[in-house]
Amino acid sequence: MNHLDISQIKEIIPHRHPFILVDYIEDYEPGEYAIGYKCVTYREDFFAGHFPQEPVMPGVLTVEALAQVGAVAILSKEANKGKIAYFGGINKCKFKGKIIPGDKVRLETKIIRQKGPVGVGEAVASVDGKTVVSAELTFMIG
Repeated sequence: MNHLDISQIKEIIPHRHPFILVDYIEDYEPGEYAIGYKCVTYREDFFAGHFPQEPVMPGVLTVEALAQVGAVAILSKEANKGKIAYFGGINKCKFKGKIIPGDKVRLETKIIRQKGPVGVGEAVASVDGKTVVSAELTFMIG
């Protein structure tokens, strides 16, 4: 298994606080897949307004976290080092549950297709083994 801590992740993707949404990578294979985790705390900036009486991680940020894990997978390939992975599209996105303070979110993105600089990742976020978000993410390497 290939592990990455936050400092190693920051060597691969350009995201920084407060927008880096993955805490560590448990395993990855360059160009194939990555499995990471986001440990959600009540101190996350977005909880101040989403929602004050019932804090819920915004679904779009969960999709972004999945994209960042996918970016680790694709940008860790030697040919892509130093590049940026941009969103090209979000398809088949389903929100099936909430993410709340205290949750440890498992983020898994598998690269299922790539042709030149464009590719597609199959992404699933889960909490305690239950899928909370799934999507097909299209990316472009720039």
